[in-house]
Parts: sequence; structure tokens; C-alpha cells
Amino acid sequence: MQPTWLTLSHFVMLGLLFGFAIVHSGGAALRPWAEKYIGCRLYRILFAFTSLPLVVILIIYFFNHRYDGLQLWYIQSVPGVQQFVWVLSAISFLFLYPATFNLLEVAAIQKPQVHLYETGIIRITRHPQMVGQIIWCVAHTLWLGTSFTLVTSIGLVLHHLFGVWHGDRRLSDRYGEAFVQVKQRTSIMPFAAVLDGRQLILWQEFLRPAYLGVAVFVLLLWWSHPVLLAATAQIKL
Repeated sequence: MQPTWLTLSHFVMLGLLFGFAIVHSGGAALRPWAEKYIGCRLYRILFAFTSLPLVVILIIYFFNHRYDGLQLWYIQSVPGVQQFVWVLSAISFLFLYPATFNLLEVAAIQKPQVHLYETGIIRITRHPQMVGQIIWCVAHTLWLGTSFTLVTSIGLVLHHLFGVWHGDRRLSDRYGEAFVQVKQRTSIMPFAAVLDGRQLILWQEFLRPAYLGVAVFVLLLWWSHPVLLAATAQIKL
């Protein structure tokens, strides 16, 4: 007999995450073929038009069902927890949206390209989006403490762990020995390559407008968070 707390929303969220993983990772795998036949810009537009609607649906569904299921713990009233969660969330966005994220290429204004980076936040970890997603999941699971949030976080982390393997494989296929050398000088675990002497942190590389943009985004998100929650509550998913 299924426990009463194991609501349908748990399975719906896993299904949505699985669907997004297929579209997103599958689209990334098809990139060399697609760019050859339809061009870089059209590929980027099609990739965005298939991925972004799923992201919006995932965000709305998470907001509307975040308190579903079993309340595993509740520490929102503990002094300092809210501030700790916001700090973790801010740090997560610094990893999720690093300075190597070229918005002009994402929007296909400039020619979208695959880059082999070894500067800025890549010196800390070769897969900043994976690290940022894990930090975000830890922060929100800690704050909400529900089985639905835990299931969502597990799904997101598994997708990003797959993305580590998938991303490295695609870069290896494209760049060959050049990527092997970058891989040897960087690490997946944050600061591992720095601590064992393979990498140095050059803080001047972080003095870029993109990081200021992330900081402004975090402040806007903090200010608009109640508005977003109220707006998504009006959409029944």
C-alpha cells in the first residue's frame, strides 16, 4: 500500500526532470550534427525553444508543490537559518552562471560556439553548474525539509552528475588532446586542483561584468521572491 504522504506530485516531478534531461542532454549530444546541417544560430534557437519552456514548467511546478509529501524536518524558525540559506543560494548562482556564460552567444546574436575554458571559476571546478546545482539543492532542501523537495533535489543532482560525464565526453570528442591537458590541470571537485598544485586562482579573472550581473540578479531574486511565489500560485500545474 502506498504511503499517504507519497503524493502523485513526487512522480510527476521525476517525470518532468527526466523529460528535461532527455531534451537538454539529447539536444547537446546532437549539436555537432545539427550545426552541420542547419547552422549554429538556428540550432541554438531550436535548443532554447525546446529547453526553456520545460524549465519554466519545472520552476512553476516546484514552487506550487514544494511543501508536498512528508515534512522531514522544519528549521525555518531557527535563528540564522534563513540567512545561511540565502548565502548558500547566492554562492550557488555564482557557480551556476559563471563569467564564461556568454549571453550574446546564448541569444545567437554572436555565433554560438563550444569553448574550452580554463580561467575564472573553471580554475575552481571544471563543472561549475554541477557544483552550483548541488549547493542550491542543499540550501532549498534544508529550508523546506519536505520529501518532495528532497526527491526534486536528488533528480537535479543526478542529472548534473550525468552532465559531468556527458560534457567531458563531448569536449573530448571535439578537442581531443587539448581537452585531455585541460582535464589534467582542472578538477571536478571544487578547489581540488588548487590544493594539489595543479591550478592557481587568479582573482583578477573574477573582476568581470558577468559576476556583477550575477550579484544584481541575486538581489533582484531576493526582492522578487514573494512576488514569484504569489504569481506561480495562480498557475495550476
